[in-house]
Amino acid sequence: MNDLDALPGPVPTTDCIVRVAVHTPAHSGVDELLSYASAQPLAPGTLVRVPLGRREVLGIVWDEAPEGAGAAPAVALKPITAVLDGIAPLDASWRRLVAFAARYYQRSLGEVALAALPPQLRDLGPEQLARRLRRPAAPPVAPETTDLIALSAEQESAKAEILAKPGPFLLFGSTGSGKTEVYLRCVQELLAQNGAAQALVMVPEINLTPQLEERFTARFGAAAVVSLHSGMTHPQRLKSWLAAHSGQARIVLGTRMAVFASLPQLALIVVDEEHDPSYKQQEGARYSARDLALWRGREQGARVVLGSATPSLESWHASRPPTPEDPAGGRYQRLCMPSRIGAAPLARVRRVDMGHQPRGTVFSAPLLAALQERVARGEQSLVLLNRRGYAPVLHCQDCGWKSDCPHCSAHQVFHKTDRTLRCHHCGAAQRVPRACPACGSPDIATLGRGTEQLEEQLASLLAGVQRPDGTPVCVVRIDADTTRAKGALQSQLAQVHAGTVDVLVGTQMIAKGHDFRRVTLVAAVQPDGALFSSDFRAPERLFALLEQAAGRAGRDAAYLAAQGTQCEMWVQTAHPQHAVYEALRTHDYAAFAAQQLRERHEAGLPPFAYQALVRADARTQEAAQAFLQAARQAAQDAALPGVEQVTLYPPVPLAVQRVAQVERAQMLLESPSRAALQRLLAAWQPLLHAERRQHKGLIRWLVDVDPLAI
Repeated sequence: MNDLDALPGPVPTTDCIVRVAVHTPAHSGVDELLSYASAQPLAPGTLVRVPLGRREVLGIVWDEAPEGAGAAPAVALKPITAVLDGIAPLDASWRRLVAFAARYYQRSLGEVALAALPPQLRDLGPEQLARRLRRPAAPPVAPETTDLIALSAEQESAKAEILAKPGPFLLFGSTGSGKTEVYLRCVQELLAQNGAAQALVMVPEINLTPQLEERFTARFGAAAVVSLHSGMTHPQRLKSWLAAHSGQARIVLGTRMAVFASLPQLALIVVDEEHDPSYKQQEGARYSARDLALWRGREQGARVVLGSATPSLESWHASRPPTPEDPAGGRYQRLCMPSRIGAAPLARVRRVDMGHQPRGTVFSAPLLAALQERVARGEQSLVLLNRRGYAPVLHCQDCGWKSDCPHCSAHQVFHKTDRTLRCHHCGAAQRVPRACPACGSPDIATLGRGTEQLEEQLASLLAGVQRPDGTPVCVVRIDADTTRAKGALQSQLAQVHAGTVDVLVGTQMIAKGHDFRRVTLVAAVQPDGALFSSDFRAPERLFALLEQAAGRAGRDAAYLAAQGTQCEMWVQTAHPQHAVYEALRTHDYAAFAAQQLRERHEAGLPPFAYQALVRADARTQEAAQAFLQAARQAAQDAALPGVEQVTLYPPVPLAVQRVAQVERAQMLLESPSRAALQRLLAAWQPLLHAERRQHKGLIRWLVDVDPLAI
């Protein structure tokens, strides 16, 4: 029982006692489920409105009252305010998914459960909801009656395996091999077999949902398909969620949040680009949507397909085939589609050794000539630099001043378009000073390059080149700065698809998933920074980014044949012989993965070990580290379950240790046993709460299970 439950006055003995999950403050110490009085029995999963302190909040009836709860309780219970009986109760499989996610990722049950619901539901009462449900639905739009294209032998084999076996499956298909068509056919077959079956298809980025929605809508009709992602308005998300919950929507397309969609008849889950780190939530409950999809598929009896041309090393290892040394093999079944549709070749990789170029060269002479040739032939090129802004930092050449953020241990980035310095961590912005703030010198210069600068330089370097129709060259930039306005990204992508753009400059958001039919050249300008990162996953991410970017070139075999050209991937690097670029040259993901897995096995790193981070945010770095050190000592002194199998490393600052005037530190936990790590984390929670009360300078703490960045 909790103080929040108490309310003066007796409770009639005819009332039922129900336990309700509500969104309580993080690390508040409030019970997982709160008890309330109800005038009638309520089925588990029923949505209700209940009093919590001085507020009225949305809650979910979680389970039946414990035995002996029929008698009058020792203290009076607050009654349930209202029942949202217009919505069918959330089923047991959904509640088990939420309970598992809360337990595994060390968050409260109510926090995960309520965050999984549409935000608008939190504010609607029964009357408002009834009005919302009475709104007429849009008339159904019949799907297009287009003839289905013939599948390749590889596609047909993959589809047959998915439909015949339980999985889970790793669909390892090269870029352009037709993985999306396999998803479409599998969904079509499973929905045809069962008139109530539903499918969930997830993509890593919001900007990939429109083109996927277009293909699914054309195949299945608008009434059968809904989207779920954070770019939608609250009413749109509620409408999609209700359609899925009621079974009206047969297919849900979405980003990581869609893994919690209520789909009572779920038969298939597809996780496209499963390697993408965007599937890991980085705020609140830090769940992996890919991993939860696998758990949900197993628990709910749904097939799960993970698709990628560059799978995560965890998924690659889990899909290893049996060998004499390892007769069991992995848990997943690996399905391979190495060939591109239409026999289009993969991009030829050309490495430019920047050590042989003049100092300060941005575009080497061979690359610039290749870009000019593509423009003159009417073909499109893509230039990749994973750093937005004009320059990462301004500096004074006289006194050494740099444009440091006053609130973070990071630089403010120079954005030339609006003449501002902006911090990409806390958002602080200011006008560019006319002179050095430290010494008054007017000699302020830029250091490094961002996509803004590349766009400007390319427009200048290609100014004298004309397209086949005699019109001037068109250079367009797509990054987080140019796509802030609603509909901006769709408009820019439409220009690319229409052929009006000759050179597209952008960050990683243009490197994955897009089907650019006229792109024949892709260039990575400055990729070397990731080679020497302290993060052991950096080579894996760099290879995936470059291979995915290379996959944007040459996707239309007929167009390449008509142009009489060959698609190319240019990499400008000071380390052309590095293992990442050697593997990229031959598009040999398997060799790259084998080399990386050997290194990880020798070092005892995932997937051969399991990790968690405990992070502390405080007013000072000393306070943050003191909390973590005290928590570490408390775990060891208490001999918590599993602690003998877990290594608790000393606390250290984060790479960017101060953000928005908050100091951040972290402590790594590592174990060869996932079960031992989970036992320790669960038993540690009361000690962490107790230490929190002893450290007044601490602002917050959190646990990140299976972190993707250390």
